Amino acid sequence: MDFVGVAAGEFSMGWAAGHPAERPVHHVWVDAFEIAARPVSNAEWAAWLAATGAAPPPFWRAVGFDAPDQPVVGVSWDDAATFAAWTGARLPTEAEWEKAARGGREDGRYPWGDAAPPAVKPSAPPRVGSTPSNPLGLRDLAGVCHEWCADWYDDGYYAVSPARNPRGPATGTRRVSRGGAWRHADPWSPVGHRSSLPPHLRYSDYGVRLARDIERR
Repeated sequence: MDFVGVAAGEFSMGWAAGHPAERPVHHVWVDAFEIAARPVSNAEWAAWLAATGAAPPPFWRAVGFDAPDQPVVGVSWDDAATFAAWTGARLPTEAEWEKAARGGREDGRYPWGDAAPPAVKPSAPPRVGSTPSNPLGLRDLAGVCHEWCADWYDDGYYAVSPARNPRGPATGTRRVSRGGAWRHADPWSPVGHRSSLPPHLRYSDYGVRLARDIERR
């Protein structure tokens, strides 16, 4: 799996035109880290299943969801965190995800710019790497699957978020997810859009992208 370095620095997090939970736009500093260029694939998840004997997620053998180069979906937050630890990586924080997705741009509606790709109505997740890339070369940040983040979710967190390396509330009932998903009528989620789900649920449009600390490699 290819990782891309994200330099330390400040960026404007949030979306002024978004839902109340996506406001206010606020300045956040994030330390340097690395993030995977695309979501985890079925082939990569299969290696973990073979090594650990873990149970496969729902949809694992479903026709249309079983190609090796499709993103693995149907994983819970615990599944995603356990897999990430097994690889020596971790889940990105919400702030890391958005900083990486913006790729240094402050003004784009989507990770790659302001224009949405042509409308599509897939019946299953697209192949990994099939959507436009952002300035850092990251793909599948919208139009493929929601991606679990490390943080607990809270609607009002942006109003109290620390200015350096925010990691979300200490507790909660839902975990943050980011990225637009294939199953939605409009899969092209704006880069500042927030979503969430109770961590035990396993949906057909929920996958995972890995991150890792540069200094600990």
